[in-house]
Formats: sequence, structure tokens, C-alpha cells
Amino acid sequence: MPDVVKVEIIALMPTQAGCAVFLGDGSKAILFYIDPAVGLSINTVMSGQQTQRPLTHDLYMLTLNAFGGKVLRTVINRVEGDVFYARLILEAENEIMERKIIELDARPSDCLALAARAEVPIYVTREVWNSLENRQPLLDQMREGKTGLPGFDFGD
Repeated sequence: MPDVVKVEIIALMPTQAGCAVFLGDGSKAILFYIDPAVGLSINTVMSGQQTQRPLTHDLYMLTLNAFGGKVLRTVINRVEGDVFYARLILEAENEIMERKIIELDARPSDCLALAARAEVPIYVTREVWNSLENRQPLLDQMREGKTGLPGFDFGD
């Protein structure tokens, strides 16, 4: 595995266009924006809520488990402008197939939703981590009510 930083989802915040996600390692936080439906999916798991019917990410996990698979970890491995890229690392083993490690290209938002459900580690490559601005001060100011997200009007 490449040189990575282990992170956690430290905040999810709704925006006019979707959801802001803050990932942090305890000393630094990075920020990116995701689809509102995936933000809701992540929030549902993180808040311990139960849904009456499986959400798309729940269905993926149920299918994966039915075939002897599981999520091992996720890695955010690239950023180009405002677009983030990630890899979903799976393991599969069943009566038909020997143990196999599978690495898939995936949206970071989907990786986060699956990692939250599987309770597995989330990593960011050190190269990506070091290239991104520390947004922890912004998150602290937002929590204190002193500011909003850049480009986002909270209204009066």
C-alpha cells in the first residue's frame, strides 16, 4: 500500500448544491463536496438511524456479503482540480473462489458510505493529503458559528 494517512469523517454539512465532507486525522482536515443523496446515506449510518428499506449502499453491502465479499478499506488517491478519485479495496472468498483481493475505481463519496457501513479504515495518500489545504480552522469557525462554507450563503 502506498504511503497513506488514516482519516475519519469528522463532519458532514448540507450545502445548497449537496453536502460538504470534512475528513481529518486529528491535526488536519480536508474538505470536498459530494452528492446530497450520498451525504444522507453517510449521515444515516453515522447517526445510527435505521431505514425501513435498504438504501443503495446497504443493498451493495448485502450483495457483497451474499457472495462472500467484504470491504477492507478505501483510499482517496488522486485529486484533479475539485475532482477527487478513490479506490475501493474488497476481499472475496467463497466455496467457488479462493481468497481474492479486488481494487475498484470508485467515487470517494461512495467509498465513504461503504466504509461507514463496513466500519473499515479510510485513507488518503500522503501526496494528496499534503497537497490539500488544512480546513480544520474553517471547521472550527463554522462550529462556533463565526463563518459559513466558502461560496455558501446560510441566509439570515
